Amino acid sequence: FLNCRILLPTVTLKPTKVTMQKGLNVTLVCNTSGMPTPTLNWATCKLNSTYEVILTFISNLRKLRLVNVSSLDNGCKITCRSENMVGEAEASVDLDILFPPVISKLMDAISDHHWCIPFSVSGNPEPKLSWLLNGKPVEEGPFIRTMVHDYSEGEYHGCLHLDSPTHINNGKYTLLASNIYGEDRKAVFAHFMHEPWNGELKSAFFVFDTGPSSVISNDDDSASPLHHVSNGSNTPSSSDMNADAVIIGMTKIPVIENPQYFRSTIVQHIKRHNIVLKRELGEGAFGKVFLAECYNLSTDQEKILVAVKTLKEASENARKDFHREAELLTNLQHEHIVTFYGVCVESDPLIMVFEYMKHGDLNKFLRAHGPDAVLMADGQVQQQAELTQSQMLHIAQQIAAGMVYLASQHFVHRDLATRNCLVGENLLVKIGDFGMSRDVYSTDYYRVGGHTMLPIRWMPPESIMYRKFTTESDVWSLGVVLWEIFTYGKQPWYQLSNNEVIECITQGRVLQRPRTCLKEVYDLMLGCWQREPHTRLNIKEIHNLLLNLAKASPVYLDILG
Repeated sequence: FLNCRILLPTVTLKPTKVTMQKGLNVTLVCNTSGMPTPTLNWATCKLNSTYEVILTFISNLRKLRLVNVSSLDNGCKITCRSENMVGEAEASVDLDILFPPVISKLMDAISDHHWCIPFSVSGNPEPKLSWLLNGKPVEEGPFIRTMVHDYSEGEYHGCLHLDSPTHINNGKYTLLASNIYGEDRKAVFAHFMHEPWNGELKSAFFVFDTGPSSVISNDDDSASPLHHVSNGSNTPSSSDMNADAVIIGMTKIPVIENPQYFRSTIVQHIKRHNIVLKRELGEGAFGKVFLAECYNLSTDQEKILVAVKTLKEASENARKDFHREAELLTNLQHEHIVTFYGVCVESDPLIMVFEYMKHGDLNKFLRAHGPDAVLMADGQVQQQAELTQSQMLHIAQQIAAGMVYLASQHFVHRDLATRNCLVGENLLVKIGDFGMSRDVYSTDYYRVGGHTMLPIRWMPPESIMYRKFTTESDVWSLGVVLWEIFTYGKQPWYQLSNNEVIECITQGRVLQRPRTCLKEVYDLMLGCWQREPHTRLNIKEIHNLLLNLAKASPVYLDILG
C-alpha cells in the first residue's frame, strides 16, 4: 500500500540565541521533519559577514557558517524556512554582536532655537556618552544635555543640546563613547558668540532717541530695542547724529537730546545694604543679571524679590549713560511694562533694580506650555499643562496694552518679540528684557555689515529695505508676536534662511495661519501685515479687538499652579 500519511513541517534552529563578539565564527544548524520530506532554505538580511551554506548527506539538515562576524550585522535576523506540499514552518535567530563604540558622525553646531552638536554612534552594548569642553568634563544639566533622538540602521542618533550658550561655551567639544569592549572619541570646534569685551559694544535694555522725528532711520546699530521720538517732521542726518553719539545701555547709538524730556525725572536711589543677591539669572554684554531680595522698597512688605542688572564697565561715559537710561526707565510706568525701581550707585558695580518676573521670558514660557513640551521632575517625564486659546488671547491683549502705552508716549520699540516679554505670576505679561535676548536668541537676528543686528523675521518691508521704524512698524511686529503666541513660540519663517526671509517679506509673502489659531485672530494678524504702513490696523484697534476676544472666552489661570 502507498504511504498516504502527510505531516506539516516542523523546524528547529540551534543555537536559539547568538550573542558573541565581532570577529568570531558561529555555525547555525537547522533541522526539519514532515511528510513529504520538506525542503530547507535560509533567509537573511543582507549580511556583511562572510558566510557559507554547508551541505550535508542528511536531507532534513542544513548548516550556515558565519566567519569573522561583522558589527554591521548586529540585529540581523537569520531564518531557516521549511516547506512541503502541506505547508511551511520557520525558526529565526537575531544576531547580537558585541563590539566597541564607533562615532561615525560628529558635526558642527547648528541652531534653531537651541544649539545642537549632532552625532551618530554605534556600539553594543549601548555606549555611555560623555563630553569634554577644552579637555575638561562637561557637567550636564537643564541647559546642557545629551539627547539620543532615535536608533536606526544600527546607530544612535542624537545631539548635545545647549540652551542659550554664550561665549563661555565656545571651544573644542570632544565626544567620548565607551562600553565594556572599548571606547571611541571625536572632537569638533563650536563657536556660539564673541566675547562681550573683544572690542564690540552690544545692546542692553532700552535704548532711546529723542530726536525730532516720528520716523527713525538709523544705520549704526539697529539692535537697540526702544526709541523715544517727539512729534516732528525732520529726520536728523547721520552726520548730525554722530556728533552727539552716546552709549545707552552699552549700545552706541545716536541721540539728539531733548532737555525737556529729562528735566523733571527723579530716579530712586537704593542703598547697597538693602540688596541681597540670591543667584545669577543670566549674562549679557553689559554685565550680569541676578535674582535678589530688596529691603525697604515696598511700604507693605519688608522685602521683595527683584532682578538686578549690573554694569560691567565703570568709565565716566558709561556712568553718564547709566544715569540717562535710568531716567528714561523711570518715565516708563505701566502695568504691562516691566517696573523699574531704581539704581544703586554707592560703589561698583552700578546696579539697576527691576521687578522680578517669576516665569522668565515669554518665548521659553510658550515652548514650555506647548504640545511638544515635557518637564523633568524627580527623574520622571511629566507633560506640561498646555496653554488654551483663552490664555493665549489673555497674553496677547496684555502685550497690546503695553504697546498702546508706548505709542502714547511716542516710543517706537523696534524689537517687539516674545523673547522681549516677561511672564510673572497669574499669567501676567509685561514688555521688557534685561539685555540678554541678543545673546540668548542670536539666531533671531541677522548681522548686517560689521555690528548691526536686525530682527528681520519681525520686521516689515520698509524697515528691512529703508531702515525706517515707526509705530506702524511696531504694529507689524505685534502681528508676528501674535503668530509666535499661537504657535507656542516657534520662530517665524523657521524653515527659511535669513536671506530667504528677506526675499519673502519684501515680495509680499506673509506667515501662514497657525493650526490652533482662530480665524478672527489670523484676520487681525493680516491687518498688521498690510504692505503699506498707513493701511495697517491702529494699535488701539488691535488692543480693543484682542480685549473683546479675550472677554468672550474667560481665562482660567491654574496653568501656573
